[in-house]
Amino acid sequence: MTFQSGRATATSRPHSTLWWVLGITLAGLVFDGYDLVVYGAVMPEFRKPGGLIHSALSAESQAALTASAGVEPGALTPAMQSAIGEAASLGGVLGSCALFGVLVGALLVGAVGDRVGRRRPMLVSIAWLSIGMALTALSTSAVMFGTLRFVTGLGIGALVATTAAVVSEFAPRGRKNVANAVVYSGVPLGSTLSALAAILLLEPLGWRGLFLLGALPLITLLPVAWFKLPESPVWLESRSRRDLSGAVGSLIAEERVGFAGLIGRRFLLPTILLGMLSATGLLLVYSLNTWLPQLTGPLLGSRASLALLLALNLGAVVGGLFGSTLADRWGARPVIAGFFTVGGLGILLVTATHSPDLIGLLLVVIGVVGMGTSGTQTLIYGFVANYYPTSMRAAAVAWCAGFGRLGGVAGPIVGGMLAAAFPTDPTPVFWVLAGVCGVGVVICLATPARPPCVAPPETAGRAPGDGGLGL
Repeated sequence: MTFQSGRATATSRPHSTLWWVLGITLAGLVFDGYDLVVYGAVMPEFRKPGGLIHSALSAESQAALTASAGVEPGALTPAMQSAIGEAASLGGVLGSCALFGVLVGALLVGAVGDRVGRRRPMLVSIAWLSIGMALTALSTSAVMFGTLRFVTGLGIGALVATTAAVVSEFAPRGRKNVANAVVYSGVPLGSTLSALAAILLLEPLGWRGLFLLGALPLITLLPVAWFKLPESPVWLESRSRRDLSGAVGSLIAEERVGFAGLIGRRFLLPTILLGMLSATGLLLVYSLNTWLPQLTGPLLGSRASLALLLALNLGAVVGGLFGSTLADRWGARPVIAGFFTVGGLGILLVTATHSPDLIGLLLVVIGVVGMGTSGTQTLIYGFVANYYPTSMRAAAVAWCAGFGRLGGVAGPIVGGMLAAAFPTDPTPVFWVLAGVCGVGVVICLATPARPPCVAPPETAGRAPGDGGLGL
């Protein structure tokens, strides 16, 4: 089979095409994950004298914040606590700017993705997020930084929303969840690289250098994607059916395109619940990745707290890959509920191991938390992508990524509010996050296993002729 896709075509070598698609989408999400963590990794720098957050405070708060450095939590004066709270709140707002951009970008691409295809949104989003990261490195104020983070988020949202649809349409039946997990493991992998870069390169390069590294896709990934990423044959076939149906005046409800299909009677309830499920998962992902270094730094030190970010995201990679194998065998819904439960229990254990004397055990526990939070979000994307038909798949993933970003937007803000409310003891913060995991379990179990009057999903088993791709 041959089909047109701009400069890229899919030919009679489906295995080669599949690996190119998986590699390109994986690399794209690596940079998404890098962006996710780089702000949390450099935020302590912003709070130092001359930093963007420090400079945005009043002169009195600047002096109090500077004086609080190295002071034991129990010895903080009211002025110091107030300054720390102000800095935490501003840090949360800046962290949410990119996430609000992701929300808008995902919904925008969802509105057009099922009509214009998968290839063009992917190429535009890669270029957009790269340029946004480069411009962010030039920020001279908190307002400029927040604005450019929003602009960057538009490209990230479009990329995340398109990726799951691409993977679902190229992956073989019975291996869709595994393929999705392999690709979405790029997010925690990129987060891991971001934390590692902060440990090794923050001092010599500064925070601007770390953001410039996030612009590398413009000269590395984009040229490869231009020549090697084909248009989805499944989308092309779906478009041809819609064109033929329109020509004979027989367009049926099954073929309602994009968001119009999501709000139909069959899909309305699952769409609402899956959006809430994604919001719950992303609240956990962004609150932990943004605030974990800040919450644990005063007790453990900056390098140890960044090591916790490494453990969190390595656990997410393991959780996504392991959980997807279970999801292909047993279905995504029970696995997601189980992983949320594991994540909640892990967060509760953090409160018992949050000590310099137990750093080894704490790293293991944080890895389990990563499995049950970021790893679970990977499973949610796969669940959504395989839940809906081709004619509304991009819109569904965009809804999941876009509406879910409300939770992502809330994560840094809620984390900042909790950090400000409990500046001397992070334990209540972890209690709240464990409760959010419980909410995720309830929402997941309330979601129908499949839409009414729809055949069992393709993930139930491997169909003959999948070609032994070994995903």
